[in-house]
Amino acid sequence: MKRLHRLGDVKTYNRVITEEDVASFHGQVVHHVCSTFSLARDIEWASRLFVLDMCEDDEEGIGTQLEIKHLSPALVGDKIEISATLRTFDKNELICDYTVKVGDRKVAEGLTGQKILKKNLIIEIFSTFE
Repeated sequence: MKRLHRLGDVKTYNRVITEEDVASFHGQVVHHVCSTFSLARDIEWASRLFVLDMCEDDEEGIGTQLEIKHLSPALVGDKIEISATLRTFDKNELICDYTVKVGDRKVAEGLTGQKILKKNLIIEIFSTFE
């Protein structure tokens, strides 16, 4: 594992909300705004940008936690900016605080956690559940 980042370092991910991101279940749109599911995917990606830098070839990241506090909606066509800030890095687990914004308006905030493990260990862990 490469220790390239310091506490307080920031990774940013930007994307535009599309129709595929709206809140829906089984093909039925519930709200025509960005869904929690889509937001979670993109938040995890923002913090994963740290993991991608840090992993050796025989390592991979795996999510350990995700907290989302919704503050306002992101509409189709809105450009969201997700800023993940490295809060802690203890042993092999990194915790990031994040904010999601549309312009100056905060859409969500919370934290994510990911561990960096050897790929063969992840396969071993998952195989115990087969």
